Amino acid sequence: MTEPSQSPDPTAQALAATVRRLQDEVRHVQAGARGRSVVDLATGILAERLGLLPVEAAVHLARLARDAGVPVPSLAADIAGLPAPVPVPGHPGAPGDAADTVPSALAAVPDLQRAAEAVLEQLGAALGAHAVVVWRRLPGGVLALAAHAGLPAAEVAPWARVPPGVPTPAQRSVAEGAELWPGEPGSEGPSVDPGSARAVLPTVDGGRRRGALEVLWQAPAPALGGAQRRQLRALAELCATLLREDEPASPPEDPPDFLEGLATPALLLQPVLVEGRVVDFTIVRVNARFRDPLGRPRRRLEGVRLLEAYPVASATGLFERLVRVHETGEPLPAQHLRLVFHRGGLTVPDTVLLAVAPLHGGLLVEWQQGRDREDGQADPVERSGLLDQAQRLARVAGFVEGPGGSRVQWSEGLRELFGLPPDADPVPLGRLTRHVHPDDAPAVRRLLDRVVRRHRTASAVFRLAQPDGTHRYTRVIAEPVLDDEGRTTAVRGAYQDVSAQHSTEVALGATRARLADSEHQAAEREQLALRLQQAILPAAPPALATAGLQVAVRYRPAAQRDRVGGDWYDVLPLPDKRVLLAVGDVAGHGVEAATGMVALRHALRGLAVTGAGPGRLLEWANTVALGEPAQVTATAVCALFDPAGGRLRWARAGHLPPVLLGPGSAELLPLPHGVLLGALEDVRYEEHGLQLVPGDVLLLYTDGLVERRDRPVEESVDQLIRAAGAPGRDLEGYLDRLLALSSADTGDDTCLIAVQVE
Repeated sequence: MTEPSQSPDPTAQALAATVRRLQDEVRHVQAGARGRSVVDLATGILAERLGLLPVEAAVHLARLARDAGVPVPSLAADIAGLPAPVPVPGHPGAPGDAADTVPSALAAVPDLQRAAEAVLEQLGAALGAHAVVVWRRLPGGVLALAAHAGLPAAEVAPWARVPPGVPTPAQRSVAEGAELWPGEPGSEGPSVDPGSARAVLPTVDGGRRRGALEVLWQAPAPALGGAQRRQLRALAELCATLLREDEPASPPEDPPDFLEGLATPALLLQPVLVEGRVVDFTIVRVNARFRDPLGRPRRRLEGVRLLEAYPVASATGLFERLVRVHETGEPLPAQHLRLVFHRGGLTVPDTVLLAVAPLHGGLLVEWQQGRDREDGQADPVERSGLLDQAQRLARVAGFVEGPGGSRVQWSEGLRELFGLPPDADPVPLGRLTRHVHPDDAPAVRRLLDRVVRRHRTASAVFRLAQPDGTHRYTRVIAEPVLDDEGRTTAVRGAYQDVSAQHSTEVALGATRARLADSEHQAAEREQLALRLQQAILPAAPPALATAGLQVAVRYRPAAQRDRVGGDWYDVLPLPDKRVLLAVGDVAGHGVEAATGMVALRHALRGLAVTGAGPGRLLEWANTVALGEPAQVTATAVCALFDPAGGRLRWARAGHLPPVLLGPGSAELLPLPHGVLLGALEDVRYEEHGLQLVPGDVLLLYTDGLVERRDRPVEESVDQLIRAAGAPGRDLEGYLDRLLALSSADTGDDTCLIAVQVE
C-alpha cells in the first residue's frame, strides 16, 4: 500500500521564506555598497581632474549619466576603469530607479524629505547650518513646502503654501532668479524660523526655476567664501534634479497634428541650453496658418534657431519674454509687440499679437500679424509715401525679377545709380558683372550662387562703374522668393549707394590706426613706469635686529594700472649705526612720477651716509627736485633712529605726520614746519625729536591709505587706527589689517612702514 503523503509544515515554510528574504536583503546591501563605492571613486576622480568640490563633482556625474541615458553606477565604473556593478532587481541602485539620477552621496535617498535631511547633515557639519527648507514652485507662482529638516513640523506647517503676493525671500529668489546670501538685501522677510539668518538659492533644472533651497543659521551667519557658495549652488542643483516634474523632455511625437488644429498662427519652440542657461530657441514646428514676415516657407524655418531666423527678437524684448515664460512656467497673456523687420534692404515696422505658454518642456507661441491698428501707424497709402521718402534719403532702390532674369522691375532712382538713361532697360542680376569693377566680379558671382542655387539671402559690396569712368561703392541685398515646393519664383532685393559710408569708413580706419598707435605708446609708458617702480621698491626690508628694531613694510599699487604713481619707502642701516626711515609721494602718475621717485629715493640714500640730520637731508632732496627737468614736486617724511639712545629725529616736507603707537595709546606726532620738495628754493626744514621706549611702534604711511573725498585726512587716520586696534608683536599682520580696513576712495598707491623697538 502506498503511504499517505504528508502535508507541508507551515512553520517550516515560514522559516524558509524568512531565510530567502534575509538572503535577498544581504545581496541587495552588498550590491548597493559595491555600487556606491564605485560612484564615490568616480566622484573623487572628477573632483580631482576638474578642480571641483565633491558635491559639485557628484552633481556633474549625475548630469553626465542623465545626458548619456545610462545609470550612474555604470558611468562611474567607466570613469574609474572598473567592471560595471551587477544590478540587483528591486535594489535602489538598479537601472531605472530614482537613484540613477542622483549622486552617490544621496544614492539611497528616494524622496525630497530624506534629501533635505542628508543636505542638512552635510551643511551642519561643514557650515554650521541648523535647518534646510526645499520649496517647490507650483503653477500660478505658488510656493509649496516640498521638504524640510531641522525644524519642528508644527513650526513649518503654516508655511505649507505661500501665495505669490507674499514677499518671502524664497518667492523673490524664484521670481528674479537671484541668489540671496545672509546679510544681503532681500534675504530678510517673512519666512519660516524668522529669527534665523538665511541663504536662498533658486533650484534650476533645464533652464527652468523649479523652486528654491533655503539654508538657515542661528544668527549671525558665518561668512561664506567662494568655495562654500559653490557647494550651496551644487546642492541647489541637486534639489532641482529631485524637483523635476514628471513631464516629457521633448515635444509630442507628432506636433504638426495638434498645431494644425489651432485656429491661430502658431510656432512650437524648444529651448537651447548652454550650462543650464537658455541661449536660444529652436523652431521645431510651424503651422499652416503662420505667415513669415519675410515671406519664407515653413521648411525654411523649421529646425532653425529663433535668433537666426528673427534677429529682431533679441533687440525688442521678445527673446527675454520667451526666456521668462520658460524659466518661471507662467504663460504670457496675449499682448501687442512692435517689431521691425528688414525686407530687401528696407526697414519695415510691424505689430504682432503674441501669446506664449509652456508646453512639454518647450513653448507654444501664437503669433498674429497686423491686428493692431491703434498704435499710430500710417495706413497703406501713407506708408507707401513714407517708404518712398525713406528710400530716397537712404539712397536705396529696390528690384524684383523673375526666374532667369525675366521680367525685371526697378524702382525709381535705380537707373540713376547705374548711370543709365531714363529709358534704358533694367540690368538683371545675371549681367551685373558687366557693370562692376573687374576686381569685384568674384563677389557678385558668389552672391548669385548663394541666391539662385542655394536659395539663401545674400549681400555684396562692389564698385559700380559710371559712364564717366568713376565708380560708386554699392551694396546689393537679394533674396529668393520660393513656393511651397522650394522652387524659386522670383528674386527680389535692393541696391544702396554706400560711397559716402565707404569714405567715412576709410577715414575712420585711418583714425583707428592713429589711436591704436597712441594706445600702444601709452601702454609702453605704463609698463615702463611699473617696471621702474617694481625694480626700485625692495620686496622685503633689511634685518634690523642689531639695531634693536623689528620692521615691516607694505606697498599696494594703484587700483588702475594706468595710474602707476610715485609712492616710495626706504629702510636703510647707515655706517654710523643709525637707521634711515623714509616715505614719500611724488605728484602725478606714469613715467614722470616713477622717474622722480627714483631720483629722490636714491638722493636721500646717498646723502644719508654723510651723517647729516633729517632736516638737512630734506634740504638737499629739495635741491635735487628743483633740478629735475620734469619739475618734480613731492611730499616726504625723513626720520633717523639712533639705537644707542633710543632717540628718533624726524622732519617732513608737506607730508602726513607719523603715528606713534604705545601700550594702549595712539597719537599723531606734531607737525614740524616743511614745504613740499621742489616747490621753493632756499627752504629750511624743522626737526623734532622723540624718545622711543621698548614696545613703541612708529608708523609711516602715504595718503593712499587714508585719503577720502568726503572727510579730512586726520579724521580718516584716527578712525583707521582705532579700528585696527593695538599692533601687538605681529607687525606683518598689523599692516595687512590696516590695508584691509582702509576706507580710502581715491584708488592711489599706498606705502607703509612699521618699526617696533625691541
